[in-house]
Amino acid sequence: MSVNKVILIGNVGKDPDVKYFDNGSAVANFTLATTERGYTAANGTQIPDRTEWHNIVCWRGLAKVAEQFVKRGSQVYIEGKIRSRTYDDANGVKRYINEIYADNLELLGSRRREGDGNNENIPYTPPVNDTFLAGNSTSFNLPNNMSDDDDLPF
Repeated sequence: MSVNKVILIGNVGKDPDVKYFDNGSAVANFTLATTERGYTAANGTQIPDRTEWHNIVCWRGLAKVAEQFVKRGSQVYIEGKIRSRTYDDANGVKRYINEIYADNLELLGSRRREGDGNNENIPYTPPVNDTFLAGNSTSFNLPNNMSDDDDLPF
């Protein structure tokens, strides 16, 4: 058994780049920055902040939601899986890239009204699930020895 699951909370580095295909499906790409805060070690050594950049890929309905609501600087929660691929750049050099294929996207924080002088914050945190947006339903059955009323620690 293996698991390929990624959970990220970070800030969007650029507005999503959305492409539509002839069959009507869409793909959105954007970058996400996650930062580990720096600290001072016990011996007095200063450890600086460390920022990692992630390439996020959203497909179908999730791409359309990203196009409409995700903007540079937005804080988002992403659940997905890591995918690696290679390509040849313009000079013929083979390049490797790691991407996060998003399954779930949630906008965090608040959104400001554009053109509104008082800049009142409007809370906005809709959970978005790509399976739901695609119109598919996912169901599963519990093992025979487990009922759905078990007391789980989470």
